[in-house]
Amino acid sequence: MATPHISASDGAFAKTVLMPGDPLRAKFIAETFLTNPQLVTSVRNVLGYTGTYKGVSVSVMASGMGMPSIGIYSYELFKFYGVENIIRIGSAGSYRDWLNVMDVTLASSAVSDSTFAKVQGGVTDKHIKPNAELNAIIQKKANSLGINLKMSVVHSSDVFYSDPSQGSWQDIAERTGSDCVEMESFALFHNANMLGKRAACLLTISDSFVSHVELTSEQRQNSFTEMMTLALETAIDL
Repeated sequence: MATPHISASDGAFAKTVLMPGDPLRAKFIAETFLTNPQLVTSVRNVLGYTGTYKGVSVSVMASGMGMPSIGIYSYELFKFYGVENIIRIGSAGSYRDWLNVMDVTLASSAVSDSTFAKVQGGVTDKHIKPNAELNAIIQKKANSLGINLKMSVVHSSDVFYSDPSQGSWQDIAERTGSDCVEMESFALFHNANMLGKRAACLLTISDSFVSHVELTSEQRQNSFTEMMTLALETAIDL
């Protein structure tokens, strides 16, 4: 069945979907890592593919930027396409000196001032957790692969550019108790919890507020192979 935002047919998605924000990153992952990847949806150029990785069916689909966007796509995948697991694989900006550019981090929780969860489901919590079982599987897989996976509290922001009157990044980090910032995981975790599904968020640090080091857009698209490999290897076990 097609939804307003996904044109795939019934059964087109695997039970596990890897979800980068960028459609070109979804294309890169599918064409680089999957065997016989098939484009199953391209509405609004938000690309979704299904193929196999080491013989296991896996899908990868872009989420777009921000909580409203990932909120739509993750909800439709969970609710209408039988997807059981979504692992967000994205980028984040670091608030901490121990979380450096190109480090891979797994969200232990997402904190946000967003009203997404309240408006969608009446949930007023500012901290929303991912699925503990899925996180444990990812951590175990990282250990077996020798990947130095760092745990972090993720700040999911509604805005990329905030007025200086709202405080410095140091103020935001202290107020939220967060270690890095992105714009999607709070909504993803809420949808999964509301629908009885599993979600996790793997992030590669693409820039640091502390060191002022940052990657280019092309590097963000093509260089996050450690995170991608961890997500794919995890999908085999789900």
